[in-house]
Amino acid sequence: MQPDLARHPLVIGHRGAPGYRPEHTRSAYELAFALGADAVEPDLVATRDGVLVLRHENEISGTTDVASRPEFAARRTTREIDGKPLTGWFTEDFTWAELATLRSRERLGSLRHASASFDGRYPIIRLRELFELIDRAADEQRRMLRMVAEFKHAAHFDALGLPLDELFAAELGAAGWGSGDERLIMEAFEPTLLDRLGVRGIRGRRVFLIENSGSPWDLVLAAGRRAPRYDDFVTERGLRGLSGRFDGVSVGTPRLVGAPPARSSDATGSPLRGAALVEAAHGAGLEVYTWTLRPENRFLTAKRRRGTTRSGYGDWAAEFAEVLATGVDGVFVDHPDLGVEARADFARSAE
Repeated sequence: MQPDLARHPLVIGHRGAPGYRPEHTRSAYELAFALGADAVEPDLVATRDGVLVLRHENEISGTTDVASRPEFAARRTTREIDGKPLTGWFTEDFTWAELATLRSRERLGSLRHASASFDGRYPIIRLRELFELIDRAADEQRRMLRMVAEFKHAAHFDALGLPLDELFAAELGAAGWGSGDERLIMEAFEPTLLDRLGVRGIRGRRVFLIENSGSPWDLVLAAGRRAPRYDDFVTERGLRGLSGRFDGVSVGTPRLVGAPPARSSDATGSPLRGAALVEAAHGAGLEVYTWTLRPENRFLTAKRRRGTTRSGYGDWAAEFAEVLATGVDGVFVDHPDLGVEARADFARSAE
C-alpha cells in the first residue's frame, strides 16, 4: 500500500456516492472509492440491541421500505428527537436482525432518478461491514482510505441506554482498528460526545459540526436558553475556544459560498464567513471541512443555476472552485468523481 499522499483537500464521499446509488449502501461506498474518494462518511445510529447501523437518521421511513412492510406497521410511533416531535419508524425500536430484512431507498429520489432506480436492491449495512469494505478497498487500490464517522443524536441515544461512544469503541476493536488511527475522523453536532470519544482514548481527528443555525442539543439540555449558539463557535473567539479541544470544525457551504470579501478578523464578534472563517480556524490550529458540494440546481446558489429544473446540473464547477478557494481541508460530496475533478482543476489553476 502506498503511504498516505495527504491529498488536499480531502474528497469525502458523503454517505458513499448517493448521486449514483442509494446512500449508505454497500454499492454507494464501493462506488465512492472507485470514483477516487479519499474517505467516506457514514452516519451512525443504534438499534435496540446495540448495533451501529448506517442511516441518515434514526427515523428510517424515507430511506428504507419499512413503511410498506405490514409486519412492522405497529412500530410506527412519535418520538421527540432533539426537542421536536417526529413520527415514523426508528432504529432503536428494531433489532439488527429485523433491520437487516429492509431494503434501502434513495432519500433524494425525487431529484436523483438514476440513484432511485436502484431502490429496493440493497439492504441496510452495519458499521462493521463498512470497516471491512474500507480495508478491502485500500488493499485493492494500494492507498490509504479513511472513514469520517458522524454520530447522530448522541444525547437521545444516551437516554435510551445506547451510548454511541461506547458502542463505537467496541466496533473499532472488533474490526481490528484498535483504538483508531490516522484513518479515522469523527464528527458530531454535539460537542459532549466528541469529548467523550477523547476521554475513551479513541484516536483520530475529532471535528465539531457547526449547523447553519440553532444550538447544539446537548448544550441545550445542559443550559437551556443560555446554551451557546452554533454561530458563537465560528467567531474568532469561539474558534480559539475550540483550539486544543478538537482538531477541526465542519460547516455547511452557506457559511462559505457567496460570502463577503475575506477579512483576517471580525472585531464585532459576528460569525465569520468564507475565507475569513477558514483563515481564523487555521490560525487557531483547526482544520475546516464543508458539506455538501452538490451539482444540482436545487443546491447551488442562484447565480450558479442553469435552466429551470431543480434536478438539472448548474455551474457546479464554478461553485466547487469557489469553495476550494477558501482553503478548506476537506469537502463532502455526493458525486465523488466531480469532487476529484474539481480538486484537480483547482490545483492546475493555482500552478
